[in-house]
Amino acid sequence: MTNSQFNDAASMAGKVALVTGGGSGIGRAAALGFAKKGAIVVVAGRRQAELDAVVGEIEALGGQAAAITADIAIEDDVKSLVNGVVERFGRLDAAFNNAGVSSGAPIETLTTADFDHVFGINVRGVWMLIQQEVIAMRALGNGGAIVNTSSTLATGGNAGVSIYGASKGALDSMIRHVALEVGGDGIRINNVSPGATRTPMTEGWPDAVFAAVSHHTALKRVAEPEDVSDVAVWLCTNEARFVTGQSILADGGYNIAGMR
Repeated sequence: MTNSQFNDAASMAGKVALVTGGGSGIGRAAALGFAKKGAIVVVAGRRQAELDAVVGEIEALGGQAAAITADIAIEDDVKSLVNGVVERFGRLDAAFNNAGVSSGAPIETLTTADFDHVFGINVRGVWMLIQQEVIAMRALGNGGAIVNTSSTLATGGNAGVSIYGASKGALDSMIRHVALEVGGDGIRINNVSPGATRTPMTEGWPDAVFAAVSHHTALKRVAEPEDVSDVAVWLCTNEARFVTGQSILADGGYNIAGMR
């Protein structure tokens, strides 16, 4: 048996993967991960220069990629993004809806505008992406896999993240219902739920915070982007063909209950 036969279930050769928030952090790592498995990758986000840099990295590896600027809070952008992928490459096999925003402050200092901003991107924006991706995948008739970025804060807790945690909890609920709607068409949907991860979103955290999180984590470190993105990419391969409606923790054991 050849190496390629061993790896067939993990291969994404000839498939097309969309990654939102693909210009940095977990999204960038996932885009590279999809490319290494042979997929054509479309990276999307609001910052063209970052997207172009990721495309350049993929092309330097010998892969094929394209960049599309889009704001997932805007419905027309979401529709144009998904339609643009299909129009350019003729298919959409995998989508990693990674774009999102964070929010942290005591509840009494927050405003309804803060709430609307976070939910408008983390819930409404992701819901719109899922909707358009399902429409496209059903029309193409090839099935597909959708993964969203949730968080350990959807099931765990921390002071000061009432809005953000609630937005991720909504995603965990959402995919269970969507999984039942689309499974008959061969479409799977899951979440990957990272803990503290070294990305541009967390680069302002004090070293003491990373140290405290590492101490509390079973593996005694925080995540690197690839620790999370590898799970998201795997969920889109045929190795995960019977996994749907799940929110999978990629937190190094941070959320294990017990004494520390």
